Amino acid sequence: MTSLAQIREMAGLAFMSPSLLPLSSSSLSVANRASSFSHPNALSFRTSSPVSKQRGLGALTIRCVRVGGVEIPNNKRVEYSLQYIHGIGRSRARQILCDISISNKVTKDLSDEELISLRDEVSKYMIEGDLKRFNRLAIERLKEIRCYRGIRHEMGLPCRGQRTKNNCRTLKGKRVTVAGKKKASK
Repeated sequence: MTSLAQIREMAGLAFMSPSLLPLSSSSLSVANRASSFSHPNALSFRTSSPVSKQRGLGALTIRCVRVGGVEIPNNKRVEYSLQYIHGIGRSRARQILCDISISNKVTKDLSDEELISLRDEVSKYMIEGDLKRFNRLAIERLKEIRCYRGIRHEMGLPCRGQRTKNNCRTLKGKRVTVAGKKKASK
């Protein structure tokens, strides 16, 4: 069993006071290398409530891999785990795997060298915050130059030529009834 100070240090929480941590030292234990999970950074939280013992639930384990600033799921194949990163879709995930010649296996089975090469390859692309910032600036530029697409963005209407008489509720929002607008009866 490891002390709470050592666990905080390994988790990068050494600067936090013990009063800020929500768990006691008896409820934390670090997963060792002999477990079924191959990464030494995994934390395991033991639950000692009588309800969990009745149901036969074991330890709550948090095991995830960070790639591109996003925690991707471990129980899925790499191709699908990479799609949790904003800016990486199915074709780009396949391209990344082909570029670094990694087989499409479950994420938790990746070795440390494969993870490092995967992180390096993903960092070559514009993803997450950079991609969102780029798109936001492009739309702001369209609004500034007052082009048709920029005006449609400002008005909250579709800018790719869709009809607006009946549909486009996603952009227009909820229907607002206008008083005095009735069909003329003959």
